[in-house]
Amino acid sequence: MAEKRLDEATGVETVGHEWDGIEELNTPLPRWWLYTFYATIVFAIGYIVVYPAVPLARSGTAGLWQWSSRGALAADTVSAERERASTLAAIAATPIAALPGNPVLMRAAIAGGKAAFRVNCVQCHGAGAAGSKGYPNLNDDDWLWGGDLQTIETTITHGIRQPGDDATRQSQMPSFGHDGILPPGEVADVASYVRSLSGKVAPGSAAAGRGAVIFANNCVACHGADGKGARQFGAPNLADAIWLYGGDQASVVASVTNAHAGVMPAWGQRLDPVTIKMLAAYVHSLGGGEKFAPGQGADPATAATAAAAAQ
Repeated sequence: MAEKRLDEATGVETVGHEWDGIEELNTPLPRWWLYTFYATIVFAIGYIVVYPAVPLARSGTAGLWQWSSRGALAADTVSAERERASTLAAIAATPIAALPGNPVLMRAAIAGGKAAFRVNCVQCHGAGAAGSKGYPNLNDDDWLWGGDLQTIETTITHGIRQPGDDATRQSQMPSFGHDGILPPGEVADVASYVRSLSGKVAPGSAAAGRGAVIFANNCVACHGADGKGARQFGAPNLADAIWLYGGDQASVVASVTNAHAGVMPAWGQRLDPVTIKMLAAYVHSLGGGEKFAPGQGADPATAATAAAAAQ
C-alpha cells in the first residue's frame, strides 16, 4: 500500500491505495449529495417515530399518530357508505318500474347492480352475462318468465326451484324418455319436429311430420301449438334460435329424454331488497330487457302506478 500524498495533476490527496501504478484519489462527495443523505436519515428516524414501522414479537410499534392502512380503509369505507346512503334510500323509496323515469337514479341503480352482479352472479352467468350451457344469456331478449323490471326483480328475489321459498319460480318438464312416456324413436321424432320450428330441420321431413303429431299430444299444453312457449309455465320458446342446453339433434333428444331442472338461488334470502332492485336494473339494462310487463300498456305512468300498487 502506498502512503498518502498529494496528486501532482489534480492537487487532491490520494487514499494510499495503488494498483499497478494506478492510485485512488480521495475526492470528497458533493455537499448536495451529503445533505440529501443526511436528510433521508432524519426522515427515516421521524417516520419510525410517527408511523408504525418496527416489528415486534406479536405486533409492531404503532407510532405517535396511531395511523394504519387498515384504519384508513375503514374510515374511507364509512365515508363512502355515508355518501351512498342517500342514493340507496332514494332507490329503496322508488318503485322499480318508476326508476327509468329518473335517469340519474337509474344510472346509479345500474352501477350498483353491476357491482353486485360481479360478486354474486358471474359464477354462473359469466362476467359479460353471456351465460353458458344451462345458464341463460342475459343479454338477449329471450325470457322464460318475463324481462320487464318487476318480473326480473321477482325472479332474482325468489329464484328458480329454490327449496324453502314458497314463491319461487316452478316449472317441471316430464322426462319423456327416462320415465318411459315416449319410446326412443318417438323422442327422436319430436326432437326433429322441435328443431324444424327454428329451421334446423326441413318441416316436410318424415321425422318432423311424425314428431308434429307427438308434439301435439304431449307438448302443446306448455309450449303452445306454435311452440313459442308460455311464461306462466316457464316454458321456453322453441321456435327461435336460442337454446339453453343446445339445439343440435343429440342435445334436443337429451333434453326431451331427461328434461332439466336447474336451480337459481332465491337471492331474497341472501341480499337486501335495494341490492336486488339494483341487480334487476342492471340485468334489464344489458340489452334484452322488456319495457313493460304484460297488461301494463306502453304508458310509463301506467307502469309506475302498477308498480307502486304492487309494493
